[in-house]
Amino acid sequence: MTVDHIRYDILTQDALRGVVRTVLEDAARNGLPGEHHFYVAFDTRAEGVKLSQRMRAQYPEEMTVVLQHQFWDLVVNDEQFEVGLSFGGVPERVVVPFASIKSFVDPSVQFGVQFETLVAGEDSKVASADAAAPGEAGATPPAATLPTPANPPPADQPAADTKDSPATPTGGGQVVSLDRFRKK
Repeated sequence: MTVDHIRYDILTQDALRGVVRTVLEDAARNGLPGEHHFYVAFDTRAEGVKLSQRMRAQYPEEMTVVLQHQFWDLVVNDEQFEVGLSFGGVPERVVVPFASIKSFVDPSVQFGVQFETLVAGEDSKVASADAAAPGEAGATPPAATLPTPANPPPADQPAADTKDSPATPTGGGQVVSLDRFRKK
């Protein structure tokens, strides 16, 4: 098997994380346009993640936050974003390095990106980054791959209090694996 010395898998993931960074930078500057809102799932054990002890105990491995109605002070830099959110009525500050993000979903336009963690020293392992693009026909990705709201809030209750709940956007977008474009 040929060794990928260029590591297209890593370059692709970095580029897709750049998309997430750009979208969050725009939201920090201008707010969320239209119906856009974001589900961001991340590894709470990753280096640089900052959570309160209460949140870390509740989410020891992975957490999904929703940036929709009730968030404040979104700050984005090259390596991470930080934001104020309310969890069960308790305000918290969360710091999320882009490298810790496992998935990013904007259900308003049926867009989602899922990241796989590369394990150091596994040069032969090919990590995948899957993207769902609006308007593509095909099967909907399995619910387990995207964050989804188990109990969406009533219309009069902001979704910001449901960050603890897993969430799945509805729609018919297709997850396109980058493996599809690799020569085998």
